[in-house]
Amino acid sequence: MSLDTQSPQMALAFQAAQKAGDLLLEHLDRGVITREKGESNLVSAADLASETLIINLIREYFPSHTILAEESLTELTGTTIPEHLWVVDPLDGTTNFAHGIPHFAVSIAYIHKGRTQCGIVFNPARNDWYVATRGGGAWYNDTRLIVGQQTSLSECLVGLGFYYDRGAMMEATLATIHKLFKTGIHGVRRFGTASLDLAHVAHGMYGAFFEYQLAPWDFAAGRLLVEEAGGKVTTAAGQDLPLAKCSVLASNGHLHRTMLDIINQTAGHLFKE
Repeated sequence: MSLDTQSPQMALAFQAAQKAGDLLLEHLDRGVITREKGESNLVSAADLASETLIINLIREYFPSHTILAEESLTELTGTTIPEHLWVVDPLDGTTNFAHGIPHFAVSIAYIHKGRTQCGIVFNPARNDWYVATRGGGAWYNDTRLIVGQQTSLSECLVGLGFYYDRGAMMEATLATIHKLFKTGIHGVRRFGTASLDLAHVAHGMYGAFFEYQLAPWDFAAGRLLVEEAGGKVTTAAGQDLPLAKCSVLASNGHLHRTMLDIINQTAGHLFKE
């Protein structure tokens, strides 16, 4: 892979992602046992084991660093972001995983003084590595990533996600899909793993991706992939992403304004102060 993998943080991220990926495949082979965190929101023993493995590795090498991870439900307090922060999704796409669908990922990002320095999104079922470093570009295995160059929605696919809430957000998402089809898009895709969806924007597979509520562990690594591939990532209201639950819009940059206009018409009421 033709990028700087020599930093201790990137070396650790690779190690943690590989070990966690191996663990997930072991659980998948044995059969997945899940429980519900909330309506239609599953957690498995594999999620918990993967997160424990990653956290233990980070604490071994960087004991003073802060870790924000999904299953431990750690929350950042106050407005100050820690100097050294790891944002971890040990298994993005648990529902896919639980049903034996080989589209899930380990997502790990390292943030220094509020800026993401490296990110990995790894699908162990396909041995797909999406990796980015700040200033070093975004890569899929050994291929440099560049976002698609479409300037019209009629030239591309759009990826999307549904939040677990099946009320107002679901209705707004459906309204946005309806509006998008009127632009002549080639289609929409909903694969259920936001980190990989963002990677697909970076890879040029999607012209844009949106979801009306994601957590930092869902987008921290994927955001860097998109930006280093030449794309743009904001909230669905066009604002900078916070390290908190928020809406996410990622695009190749050319389509960002058009997507924001559509979202404002169909879901703008969700994002007003």
